[in-house]
Amino acid sequence: MRGVLLLEDGRFFEGTAFGATATQVGEVVFNTALSGYQEVLTDPSYCEQIVVMTAAHVGNYGTNDEDAESDRVHVAGFIARSFSPMHSNHRATRSLQTELERAGVPGLQGIDTRALVRHIRSRGAMRAVISTENLDRDALLGRLESWPGMAGRALAAEVSCREPYIFAAPAAPVARINVLDGGVKRNILRLVASMGCEVRVFPARSSASELQDGADAVLLTNGPGDPAAHPEIIAEVRKLLGKVPLLGVCLGQQLLGLALGADTFKLRFGHRGGNHPVRDLETGRVEITSQNHGFCVNPEGLARAGARLTHINLNDGTLEGFRHDDLRVMCVQFHPEASPGPHDSAHLLVDRYLRFAGILPVRGADAAS
Repeated sequence: MRGVLLLEDGRFFEGTAFGATATQVGEVVFNTALSGYQEVLTDPSYCEQIVVMTAAHVGNYGTNDEDAESDRVHVAGFIARSFSPMHSNHRATRSLQTELERAGVPGLQGIDTRALVRHIRSRGAMRAVISTENLDRDALLGRLESWPGMAGRALAAEVSCREPYIFAAPAAPVARINVLDGGVKRNILRLVASMGCEVRVFPARSSASELQDGADAVLLTNGPGDPAAHPEIIAEVRKLLGKVPLLGVCLGQQLLGLALGADTFKLRFGHRGGNHPVRDLETGRVEITSQNHGFCVNPEGLARAGARLTHINLNDGTLEGFRHDDLRVMCVQFHPEASPGPHDSAHLLVDRYLRFAGILPVRGADAAS
């Protein structure tokens, strides 16, 4: 079977269909990771996005029930130069083909993914439609034009949990962390729980009083869409400033930046992959990080609010982290849970964040800073 990808600027790619027989519209983006495609598929931050993998061969180790970052596949479409028709791994329980078929997600292979990625890098992420059932350009163009795009989309509230739940409840917790779920990856919860914390997860539209209740710290997670499209969430986060330590990851950083009075902007093609160099300005250390975001906080607004920058992206100089000591805010734009990797920055979640929140004793570089 044939499949096609049509971009909003008219660029057209035709290849071999993979996964489900379906037509989906979304924002076409690329990911530079060499492994971890199951984590990509199940990351809620990819909601309504068609993901192009720059790795040439994808699917060779299959999928399983342990490596999923949420309870379902979130991508709108999946593209690679070549999807492996076979898989071999002792942990695998099904193939990538089966995973996509179950989720109703179309895949496309056999196209020039290098040309596609170069096009996205030069023109920016854009609306696109992928189909493994319809090759008619005019019909696909109608579907594409009806999709509203990412700007102004409040997708975090759509992928968030609907009711609060307890993720971890040890008999003698060292602290209680309340998590604002904007599309949380499970490994964030696992790492916080691994430090002996009680972890409670709350829907994105929870009130400030609900999030603060019984919490030693509140963690704002990753998630999809436009952070500025959530004024009600930002208003509740603002009520928490100075009352409880606030920790943020990815979308969490963006929401905290907006709560402090800064603004956000959309990156041309975003940061997605497992090889992004980030400098920790407090230690001078350069870490290779896992990233997945299309929006960023403007650092000028943070300076006016009294915050200081802690991390900078070495590829394009954009903001990757900040802290506000008086209001007890610390956050990063990249993914310290690093599932599947690299793990250079995992220490943030299991050490620095909890020391900053007063849950673990301060030591070393954190004490000096």
